[in-house]
Amino acid sequence: MMQTDKATPELFASLAAAQAEIENAAKNAANPHFRSRYADLAEVLNTVRPVFAKHGLSIVQSTGFDGQHVSVTTLVGHKGGGYITSVASCVPAKTDAQGVGSATTYLRRYSL
Repeated sequence: MMQTDKATPELFASLAAAQAEIENAAKNAANPHFRSRYADLAEVLNTVRPVFAKHGLSIVQSTGFDGQHVSVTTLVGHKGGGYITSVASCVPAKTDAQGVGSATTYLRRYSL
């Protein structure tokens, strides 16, 4: 769900310019269970960050776990002060450190 916290025309202009330049992240990792390839979190960040920085945009992702749901709040900020946020959450397959970490990485990657 997208919440427009402090959306500004400058923010949206910069987002539009950045999106025009960003290419799809390379599928650099394999999931043997599903016999598929995907772009890992590092590849997605390496694809997005330089273009966002060029257009005065930043990304902040904060995480949480309430004992049942893992959540990631993604904030896209603009150098002029505008920002938008979105929250993604899921129930992890396991509630141990590995399961929570895996769900967090998954949500960060998908939120970007």
